[in-house]
Amino acid sequence: MDITDDAFDAANRRAVARKAACPAAVSVYYDRRVARVVIALASGLELAFPPKLVQGLENARPADLDDAEITPSGLGIHFARLDADIYLPALLEGFLGSRRWMAAEIGKIGGKASSEAKAAAARRNGKLGGRPKKAKEDISN
Repeated sequence: MDITDDAFDAANRRAVARKAACPAAVSVYYDRRVARVVIALASGLELAFPPKLVQGLENARPADLDDAEITPSGLGIHFARLDADIYLPALLEGFLGSRRWMAAEIGKIGGKASSEAKAAAARRNGKLGGRPKKAKEDISN
């Protein structure tokens, strides 16, 4: 795919607009004491989050997080040992991974939820023979 000058200029304009709308990272480190990645922004705000909540960092050991570096734009954090990246604008919007990954993580949490109503429904369903079997399709045609 060839990139035209117009497409290149448009991409640069979008990058400038994004950089103006989002404060750049000025420092990043892993705080072992509280088990958090800490990102300081040019605005003075500091973000801290547990790596297990972020796609690509969920199985990281503390040593894997020590070499975090800020990308040249200031809008990304790169973890070389993990070959993982965090895009700061997405992080600020609450996205800790791809939509698919986040949906799976939320599903895991929901599946663990337990209440008396859920337990009672499971007991009633069990008395009726459980979940019905799926009908097999006739493919003999």
